[in-house]
Amino acid sequence: MTNNLVELSSDGEIAVILINNPPVNALGPGVAEGIAEAIENVVQDSQTKAAVLMGAGKTFIAGADIKEFGKITSGQRAGSGLGRLLSKLEDCPKPIVAAIHGSAFGGGLELAMAAHYRVASPTAQVGQPEVKLGIIPGAGGTQRLPRLAGVAKAVEMCAEGNSIKAAEALRSGIVDRLIEGDLRASAVAFAREIAEKPAPQTRARNERLGSSEENATIFEAARQNARVKQRNMIAPLAAIDAVEAATKMSFKEGCEYEQERFTECLFSEQSKALIHVFFGEREVAKIPDLPKETVVWPIGSVAVVGAGTMGVGIAMVFANAGIPVLLKEVDQPALDRGLANIRKTYDHSVSKGRLTQKAAGERLALIQPTLRFDGFADVDMVVEAVFEGMELKKQVFAELDRVCKAGTILASNTSTLSIDEIASATSRPEFVIGTHFFSPANVMRLLEIVRGRATSKEVIATCMQLSKKLGKVGVLVGNCMGFVGNRMFGLYRREAQFLVEEGAPIEAVDQALVDFGMAMGPLATGDLAGLDVGWRIRKEHQHLQTPGVRQPFAEDRLCELGRFGQKTGAGWYKYDGQRRPSVDPTVAALIREWTAQAGIPQRDISAEEIVDRCIYALVNEGARILEQGYALRATDIDIIYLYGYGFPSYRGGPMWYADRVGLDKVYDRVCEFHRQFGAPWEPAPLLKQLATQQKTFGDFQTEHGAAA
Repeated sequence: MTNNLVELSSDGEIAVILINNPPVNALGPGVAEGIAEAIENVVQDSQTKAAVLMGAGKTFIAGADIKEFGKITSGQRAGSGLGRLLSKLEDCPKPIVAAIHGSAFGGGLELAMAAHYRVASPTAQVGQPEVKLGIIPGAGGTQRLPRLAGVAKAVEMCAEGNSIKAAEALRSGIVDRLIEGDLRASAVAFAREIAEKPAPQTRARNERLGSSEENATIFEAARQNARVKQRNMIAPLAAIDAVEAATKMSFKEGCEYEQERFTECLFSEQSKALIHVFFGEREVAKIPDLPKETVVWPIGSVAVVGAGTMGVGIAMVFANAGIPVLLKEVDQPALDRGLANIRKTYDHSVSKGRLTQKAAGERLALIQPTLRFDGFADVDMVVEAVFEGMELKKQVFAELDRVCKAGTILASNTSTLSIDEIASATSRPEFVIGTHFFSPANVMRLLEIVRGRATSKEVIATCMQLSKKLGKVGVLVGNCMGFVGNRMFGLYRREAQFLVEEGAPIEAVDQALVDFGMAMGPLATGDLAGLDVGWRIRKEHQHLQTPGVRQPFAEDRLCELGRFGQKTGAGWYKYDGQRRPSVDPTVAALIREWTAQAGIPQRDISAEEIVDRCIYALVNEGARILEQGYALRATDIDIIYLYGYGFPSYRGGPMWYADRVGLDKVYDRVCEFHRQFGAPWEPAPLLKQLATQQKTFGDFQTEHGAAA
C-alpha cells in the first residue's frame, strides 16, 4: 500500500486491512482514501475471497478527527466524503468483516455497520456519541443502525450518545459474534467461514424498521425525554428525526435527509460551543510551567478528615477508584452518621442498577472509619474536609504535619480560604495544596486544584494525574478568595439578590436563568447548598468589604430567621417533605418590607436584564481573574463553570459565550450597568482592552499561568 495510514496484507485467501492512525485511529485525512484503495485491491485480487477490516493498537476507530469539523465550518475544506467510502465498502462483492476492539464510535461505528459482518472482543464498546458535540451521525449512522439494532435502540444511541458494551451490541444485532482471545486470528477464521456466502448489505435490511404504530410511541417518548434531559439542545431532536426518516424513506432519501440535518447541526452555535468544550476538557490538563518529566507520585492510600457531607462524598470518590480510605471524625455519632450516609448512597446505586451488591460491598470495605490519627503515618495523601473556618483548618493541618510521614500530600477541600495561610500551620508548605471538590463530591466531575505559593511541581502534577484516576476534570487555579469558581459565583448570586431587592420576583429571577440554560436558578441553588454557608463566609470576611459599596442583605435576613434553605424546609422558597419547592408569599412580603425600609425603589425587570446582569457579572469577574493570572486560560474558566456550576454546555461556558456575543457588546452592557449601579460594575481592564481591540478571551492567555 502507498498510504502508510492503512496497511493491506493477506492471510492466505483472506485480506487484512489494518488502520494505523495512532493514537485512536481517527478517520482523519488519508484514512478514508487508504481504506478505499485497499477495498479496490481486494476486489481486483482474484486470490482474495474475503477481508477483515480492523484497527492497529488499542482500538478500532474512535471516530472522526474532530478538528476537521472546524475546517469544514470555516470553509477550509469540503465534507469528509465518508458516505462515499461506506457505499464502496458495502458494494464490495466479497464479504468484509469489521473486527472491533477498544471502541467503534461515531464514524468508526458507521464504517463497521457498512461492513457485511461485525465481530468484537468482549471488552469493546460501540456508540454514536455525535450529539455530545452538537451534531448527529453524518455518514448513514441514523439509517444503518435501526436496520441492525431496531428503532428503539437506534433512537436511544443516536439521541443520547451513550456507548454500549460488546455483549449488548451482540444482543442488539449490531455485532454478529464475540471473539475471545486473538482478535485478528479469530476474525480471519470467521472470514473463512463466510467467504463463500453472499455479502449482505446493511442498507437492504428492512425487517427491523417496525410498524408506524410501534414507532410513533418510540419517537414520541424519545422526543419528550430529549426535551427534559437535553433541554434546549437541537442535535438530539435532529437525531430522532433522522432515525424516523429511516422508517419512512428509502435508504438513499434517508441518507440525504440525515446529511441535511447533520449540516444544519454542524454549522450551529451549539455545535461550535460543544466542540470547544471537547477540546477544552483536554486543554485544562496542560500546565505550561510543569515540565513533562515532572515526577508523579503514586497514591496508594488516603485519609479524609471530616465525615460530613463533603467528607463522605470525597471518601466515596477514592473508594470508587479502588483507593483505600481512612475516614476520621471527632466523635462516634458523627462518624456513624457519615458511614450511614455512605451506605445509603451505595444502596441507592444498587437499587437503580448502577452498581452490583458485590461492587458496593467492595467499595464500602475500602473505607475504614476512625476517631484517631492512628494510621495517618502510612497514607500517601490526606484530604481535609472539616468546617469552613480558618482556625479549625490550621489546627487540623498542624496535627497532620505532626502525624504524617515525610512526602505525604496535605490537601484542603476549602472552597474559599487561603491555601497559603493553611500551609503556614505546617513545616512543609510545598506539600500543601487545595483540592476543592464540588457537592455532591461523588457525582460532580469538577475538581479545582489550588496552587499555593510554595506548592511543589511534583504535588501539582500528582494531583492533576490523580484527578483523572478519580474520574474528575482537574483544573489548576491560583490562590485567591474563592479561587476561580466561587469568586465568580459570588458576584453571579450578588446580582440575583440585587434583582430581587429591586423588585424582580424570586421565581422570575430563577426562571430567566433556567430558560437561559442553567441547571438551576441562582436562588434555588443557594437553598440547595444551604444559605447559612454563604452567610458564615460573608461574616468571616466582612472586613474585606469596601465601605460605601452596596451589598445585598435579604439573604442574610432570611438566615437570621433560621431559613437556611432545603435543610430547614425554608429559604428563598418553602419545601415539602420531599424537598419540592414552592413560592413562599411570606418571603415576598418580607422583602417588600425590608426594601421599603432601605429606600430601594421597586420596578419591573425584564428576563433579558436578569440574564445579562447575572451572566455578565460572571464574565466581568472572569476577565479580572484571567488578567490577574488566577486562571491559566479562558477555557479553564469555561470548564469550571460547565462541570461545577451547571452552565449550559451548548453555550460553551461564560467566557466562550461572551466571545460569541461579541466582547464589544458585552463591554457596552457592562458600562451601562456601571453607570446605573456604580462600583460593583466597574469594567475589568482586560474586558475593555479586548473589546477595544476587537479580540476575544480565546485570544488571550496569561504569560505566567495560574498565580500562587
